[in-house]
Amino acid sequence: MPKPVPTPSLDRSFLHVGIALLGVLALGIAACGGGGGGGGGGNDTLSSSPPNTSARATVLGVTLDRPWGLAFLPDRRMLVTQRGGSLVIVRGDGSAVDATVSGVPAVVSAGQGGLLDVALDPDFSSGENWVYLAYSEAGAGGSGTAVARGRLVGGALQNVAVIWRQAPKVASDIHFGARIAFRADKSLYVAAGERGLESNNGSARADGVQNSGNSIGKVMRMNRDGSGAGVYSTGHRNPQGATVVPGTNDLWLTEHGPQGGDELNRVTQGANYGWPLRSYGCNYNDSLPKDEACRISVDHSGYTEPKTYWVPTSTAPAGLAYYSGDGFSEWRGNLFSGALSGATLWRIVLSGDNVSSREEIAAVKSLRKRIRDVRQGPDGWLYLLTDDGKIVKVDR
Repeated sequence: MPKPVPTPSLDRSFLHVGIALLGVLALGIAACGGGGGGGGGGNDTLSSSPPNTSARATVLGVTLDRPWGLAFLPDRRMLVTQRGGSLVIVRGDGSAVDATVSGVPAVVSAGQGGLLDVALDPDFSSGENWVYLAYSEAGAGGSGTAVARGRLVGGALQNVAVIWRQAPKVASDIHFGARIAFRADKSLYVAAGERGLESNNGSARADGVQNSGNSIGKVMRMNRDGSGAGVYSTGHRNPQGATVVPGTNDLWLTEHGPQGGDELNRVTQGANYGWPLRSYGCNYNDSLPKDEACRISVDHSGYTEPKTYWVPTSTAPAGLAYYSGDGFSEWRGNLFSGALSGATLWRIVLSGDNVSSREEIAAVKSLRKRIRDVRQGPDGWLYLLTDDGKIVKVDR
């Protein structure tokens, strides 16, 4: 079985380290980010708690156009990507858009593609005012995920340059992944989807995810300027949430399965998470029995297991935040994941590198909104982006 190629040296320490079928297909694509409906499930070894009622959710006043990624500026205003291709600055109270940022690179806004994630340079407040954007771009053979950066000066991005491009380009408009996260050593991870290249039948294509020579279905690691880019992990389907534990290099990732099989993974260098050979999900043309008969595989030997997963239906996890704030002191060290099909916010309790429990936040679930991104705000509360263009503040 092919293994991920080693990441090039970044620093000395890293060197050492029918109609019915169409209906089911449509439901599966919805879970991957296109449509709505559905609910979250539990996995075979982890029970979900009743929805938590100790938080409230407030829908803020601004209305956006298909927001996808959010980052907080030092003055507490919000940078928000809109999938159609625009980057906006939202007031800190979430009441309105202050400005539309110019200088954003051209994106392919089709299907699940467009202007996707956004992150600030770790030294942004010290004058390194770089903004990083993940998006879908056109090229020979189709489109693919790319990352560009530019300096934010007033309401414009300057000195914009593409620092990384997924290869090869694919004639598909789904599964871009496109989450970015910075490590404590100030290098960055880019989670790239498999672009719909692999069919859901438990077999691998020679040019697909299990090919270590491409960046399809991979987590990449690189320096801030894009140098030293290399494969960090492989076997990913459609990563939709990524977060690094503050002060560490520990990466957590959520990704969409097919029918069911959505995963939370703790990502480690050189690990293979199995797609498309291993998944607790079912093929789109399979019915959903209560047993495991339809699953692509239940034998994950030789691959890295997810820390938790959702079956039998997809919750479609999107956005992921590690909570370290003071607002919910009892929740420090927990992960929070939004959900598209599940239309909810999951609190995931960690015990070391494992998941001990998970629960839904009732106030968010009652909104019945598809949650696209989750971020911890500078005020210690949680902020969510919804697919219908709203920002939700979760506090108490």
